[in-house]
Amino acid sequence: MKKIKITYVTILVVLTLLWLTADPVFSQSYAFFAVRSSLINYTGIIGMGVMSIAMILALRPVFLEAVTGGLDKSYRLHKWLGITGLVISIIHWLWAKVPKWMVGWGWIAPPVRSGKGAGPKSEIFQLFQEQRGLAETVGEWAFYAVVILVSIALIKKFPYKHFFQTHRLLAIVYLFLVFHSVILIPFYYWDNAAGPFMLLLMLGGTVGAIVSLFRKVGVHRKAIGEISTLEYFTDNRVLKIDIKLKDQWRGHQTGQFAFVTFDKNEGAHPFTISSSWKNDGNISFMVKGIGDYTNTLPDTLKTGDLACVEGPYGQFMFKGKQPKQIWIGGGIGVTPFIARLQKLATENHDREIHMFYSTRSPQEDFIKKIHDLAQKARVKLQVIVSGKDPQLDANRLCDLVPDWQSADIWFCGPAGFGTSLRKNMLAKGLSPDDFHQELFDMR
Repeated sequence: MKKIKITYVTILVVLTLLWLTADPVFSQSYAFFAVRSSLINYTGIIGMGVMSIAMILALRPVFLEAVTGGLDKSYRLHKWLGITGLVISIIHWLWAKVPKWMVGWGWIAPPVRSGKGAGPKSEIFQLFQEQRGLAETVGEWAFYAVVILVSIALIKKFPYKHFFQTHRLLAIVYLFLVFHSVILIPFYYWDNAAGPFMLLLMLGGTVGAIVSLFRKVGVHRKAIGEISTLEYFTDNRVLKIDIKLKDQWRGHQTGQFAFVTFDKNEGAHPFTISSSWKNDGNISFMVKGIGDYTNTLPDTLKTGDLACVEGPYGQFMFKGKQPKQIWIGGGIGVTPFIARLQKLATENHDREIHMFYSTRSPQEDFIKKIHDLAQKARVKLQVIVSGKDPQLDANRLCDLVPDWQSADIWFCGPAGFGTSLRKNMLAKGLSPDDFHQELFDMR
């Protein structure tokens, strides 16, 4: 979270500085309409800037994972930028509309048009001036679409299938907003860094929008496979899916995840990879029935069905700096640890590792498989049954692992559980860099 917080603040600061270098906000009179004009420009710069970066992040660029800390963090940043774009767009719209209404109501006097700052009377300038009315109309209707589509994306009860289908429409809306912005950006901005910089951002966002519209996101990281075996653990409501890949797969590290498509109409869902890579084309996933779609998979999937696997993604790869490790898996969050156990079982490692698996439904055969893997991998495993055993909090964790100061913690499970544990462990002196948490929430 630290990396994406810094990245988020940096984006807002850079966009604000660009606006300050280009806008005459400090050199003009502080009449109402002059200030209004500057604030419309500012909200326009921030709004289009964050939406452009969000559109670029939608491409799932792997090279940015080192900056954000993984694709799961990139998607959290994408969400923050989307919310920021929505809020700023509303403020932008209010600054554009409300003063006009106030003039119409007779509450304030209309602005005096001096023509100052109109820019050079070039042919391009004249062309842009002729398109201003159209750009304003396009921008207004695009704004209404943004409010609706972003709101749908934020409403978790809205089915993922329909979210997947409607979210792509934002790419079309974004292209209209690019037209709106290019035409209406003050002409004198092009003489400063703000104009060219925003143009570059919007070009990147436009590429992202086009790639998304043609469904080419991650196309070079996709492989088609066939479901080879299915195993359902009833008590845990977990379906183990083994897939034999037919296409080239670049391999993956334990702890990474992939986007898997079983049904084109449903779209791709992110699932943690539950197997280590042995260069044999086999890859496994463990999917828990926690939603409308995942609950149907045990009844709808069958061996021989085709699946599209895109990835790998993520930085949850157990590359901590400390000599020891503590793993904590809650519910289906045990998946990356199972993959890591498989990998360590084939290696002669000497690292001390404590693993805690918290579950509400301790299905015997499922637990036994994890126990057997832990033994082979020389990992100390403790299963904690929720509602029966004492809750695993920071105090109990420190009691169970007295030398926790020399370990880094890897957590995958319910967000609230992880947030609380992280907060309390940091209060005890754990370095923020030694707590690794998967933010497995793509909406």
